[in-house]
Amino acid sequence: MAERFQAPRGTHDVLPNDALWWHVVRTMEEQGALYGWRRIQTPGFEDTGLFARTAGAASDVVNKEMYTFSDRSDRSLTLRPEGTAPIARAYVEHGLHREPQPVKAYTIAPMYRYGAPGRGRYREHWQLSLEAIGSAGPDIDAEVLEFYVALLGRLGVSEWELHLNSIGDANCRPPYVERLNEWLDVHADVLDEDARHKRETSPLQVFDVKNPAVREALAAAPTIGESLCDACREHFDGVKARLDALGIPYVIDPTLVRGLDYYTRTTFEFIGPEENVNSTICGGGRYDGLVEAVGGPPTPGIGFGAGIERLLLAIEREGGAVEPRRLDVFFVVDGGPRAEVARLLAELRRLGVAADTDYAGRSFKGQMTQAGRTGAATVVIAAGDGYRVRADGEEAWVAPEDLLARLTR
Repeated sequence: MAERFQAPRGTHDVLPNDALWWHVVRTMEEQGALYGWRRIQTPGFEDTGLFARTAGAASDVVNKEMYTFSDRSDRSLTLRPEGTAPIARAYVEHGLHREPQPVKAYTIAPMYRYGAPGRGRYREHWQLSLEAIGSAGPDIDAEVLEFYVALLGRLGVSEWELHLNSIGDANCRPPYVERLNEWLDVHADVLDEDARHKRETSPLQVFDVKNPAVREALAAAPTIGESLCDACREHFDGVKARLDALGIPYVIDPTLVRGLDYYTRTTFEFIGPEENVNSTICGGGRYDGLVEAVGGPPTPGIGFGAGIERLLLAIEREGGAVEPRRLDVFFVVDGGPRAEVARLLAELRRLGVAADTDYAGRSFKGQMTQAGRTGAATVVIAAGDGYRVRADGEEAWVAPEDLLARLTR
């Protein structure tokens, strides 16, 4: 017997009957259209320098998690670990700054990060990456946040908390980093190896450590909120005012910096009901220097990444479930001409009617069982002498010339 293969560790298959998964994806697509977002798709791998330059050497993504390899031409490539930098690269490469701004784009795609697999944690995970590039005002920040709040509502998730912060910009952050470094010099003994590495390359990233004891000690450190310049404070006040007007509750989290260097000003996380590493179901922020970092003109932007697997955990925790989509019509062939059934199927599908038939050579009884499995609202029995139509608990003979009209009324 030939060797049987399994999906690699840390990955998973999405099967045709994973109805909740496909419902989530459809809901994301529908909401994107409602909010004026257009879909974009970028390659599954990029030049390694794209992520090394934008995420920062101190980030866990670059330091621990990237899948990097050399191709046959000895070029260093990396499987996409996050969606924002590739979309920013595409924005620059294709001159999207010449389109009406902001460019509102989203992708639903797999991301790749090496880590210990577990419940809700995969090395290949799927993510909604939603980006608005080209607008600096707080209005678009509020819309991005409201988008995810509305998505959670449509999916039946009510157990969440929005954590919000502003981490300043290139104007006010350097003086704050000086204050932070002074504090870290005095309290160097509270840092573990991970925190020390982050401090050496990007001091603000010390707040992104996972060690609970270090996080508790860092609660006494000076926070960026105390050092915001007037422009950043005004922007953050604008974001909060718009959230208040929308009735969206939030918690100010003064140590929330997110894990990537490109963030500026607004940062946020949606915390779900899981009390573990799966608690963050969405995270993002503003990245006003990212487009310039990848070779474009100075361009503001904001967006988020929301993992589908963790979102599913939150939906299932609240008892969310969906029924698979049902067929409108199923044809059971009992002596009737299969060629004519094939023609009728094609015509019904052209008219927008979901229709199918048996292709496994089942008996009449087996075909009826299969029709029941599909949940088809109408079963058409193609007999040698005509068509019997079963729907709503009733059965009637229908003449061939009247069948399409009967099935599409």
